[in-house]
Amino acid sequence: MRLMTLALFSPMLFVAALYAVMPDPDARNADSLAPRVVTEPVRYDSDDPAIWINRANPAGSLVLGTDKDADGAIYVFGLDGRPRADLTVRGLARPNNIDVAYDVPFAGGKVDIAVVTERFAHRLRVYRLPDMAPLDAGGIPVFVGERARDCMGIALYTRPSDGALFAIVSRSPDLAPTEGYLHQYRLVDDGTGTMRGVFARAFGTWSGKKEIEAIAVDSELGYIYYADESHGIRKYRADPGAEDAEDELAVFGTEGFARDREGISIYQHADGTGYLLVSNQAANTFRIFPRAGTAARPHDHPLLASVRLATDQSDGSDVTNVTLPGYPGGLFAAMSTDRTFHFYAWDDILGAAGLAPRAASRKK
Repeated sequence: MRLMTLALFSPMLFVAALYAVMPDPDARNADSLAPRVVTEPVRYDSDDPAIWINRANPAGSLVLGTDKDADGAIYVFGLDGRPRADLTVRGLARPNNIDVAYDVPFAGGKVDIAVVTERFAHRLRVYRLPDMAPLDAGGIPVFVGERARDCMGIALYTRPSDGALFAIVSRSPDLAPTEGYLHQYRLVDDGTGTMRGVFARAFGTWSGKKEIEAIAVDSELGYIYYADESHGIRKYRADPGAEDAEDELAVFGTEGFARDREGISIYQHADGTGYLLVSNQAANTFRIFPRAGTAARPHDHPLLASVRLATDQSDGSDVTNVTLPGYPGGLFAAMSTDRTFHFYAWDDILGAAGLAPRAASRKK
């Protein structure tokens, strides 16, 4: 009878173990840091946030968050965490990750945009901000001709030298290659008022374990960071035309994670310093690394601190250094598995992590 009982409930025990909170001995705060705001829940499965700064009216800034389902959506929240029903985009085929870009050349002017991966449709969707009007004539196909086409992670890179905009996209692991896991596309106006994607390169090493979803780009310094979930954080040049564009510059965060390495965010200072934040998903903490590396080794990113947040099993985040109403020092947004997104003041995170604040400049 005992064996039968164990066999009957073993799947439940497995699930419980899978989602159990594991310790992070490097967390500076014993208690979870409380967010300033918890959003209203999405319908299915909150996944990835992106922050859009309203430069004319910072109080009107928005946080976009994906609701990951076959009948998914992009939710748009005010800084108070309330969804804007007039801006929410529904009927997307499992929207996964999302990012924003500013001052993108389009239709003879410049626009701010949000780009999301529509996983089951194998395409990117492009929306104008803040009205969320589509600009892509139904979508931009990705991983064309590849066996693995379900797109997942995305980060946008604006090249400082000419303002060219690129999307770096990851995919589901089934049939994916261990080299060239990521694809990079230049996003351009095709002259008819439609945003198109032009393939630029395939790059990026994968350990062959778990998957690659979280990607972040430091446009100012020109680097891409992505989480090889069970291995570490990998670093490459963001400019596909750079001489060493195919070279892996660093792998860090290989130790101290309870299980997966997940959402990556970059907090920037004007002098090129700042922080890289990586979700230690199973421990409900975010591990913090130096953005600029060390003085002697710019691609060395040792652990600085770890901070415990109130998010549960977070695998998506974004951060801005722009001080917003109610968010001194900037806003950090992260998803939680209770279908919500949590909004934190950056100064609160610094205090909990035991890091000293510094003057920051406005992020583009």
